[in-house]
Amino acid sequence: MRVIGGEFRSRKLQSPEGLDTRPTHDRLRESLFNILAPRIEGTVFVDAYAGCGSVGIEALSRGARKAVFIERNRPNAALIQANLHSLGASARAQVIHGGVTTYLGNIEADFYFLDPPYDRPGEYEAAMRVLQNRAATDAWIIAQHATREKLPDTCDAFTRFRSVKQGDNTLSFYRGPGV
Repeated sequence: MRVIGGEFRSRKLQSPEGLDTRPTHDRLRESLFNILAPRIEGTVFVDAYAGCGSVGIEALSRGARKAVFIERNRPNAALIQANLHSLGASARAQVIHGGVTTYLGNIEADFYFLDPPYDRPGEYEAAMRVLQNRAATDAWIIAQHATREKLPDTCDAFTRFRSVKQGDNTLSFYRGPGV
């Protein structure tokens, strides 16, 4: 696992052993950040269900002012801290050890990246419901999901405005009516 572009380009990241965590592949992260490139500079990026933190670290590398990582698994949260420390990026990040729906609604950000375990599809809608107070802002919600998992075009106040499919994965981009 490595950082694709920006300040930390080509730097290696530690990733958890085993199959419980599914890091976002390089090509999919590259597609995501090619889309976000005109908007990422100076923003706050939330990497929910963060795993090893590769997506949030990529956001920092590409110019995000701050990244917030939410990860329930304690060893993975420690791994994110170690990756941030090795890059010298700890001051621009916050790692929260806990459940996404508990903490997500209290974080004001420009981008919310949701990548729950694929065997828990209800997490997408639960997280979006928590974010209802952000619907009037220009925040984006980006959900990475299995292509076979069909997320709704609308979820409460959020509407999907773009999808990018790559192999078995899809990125669905949502925004509220205020955008």
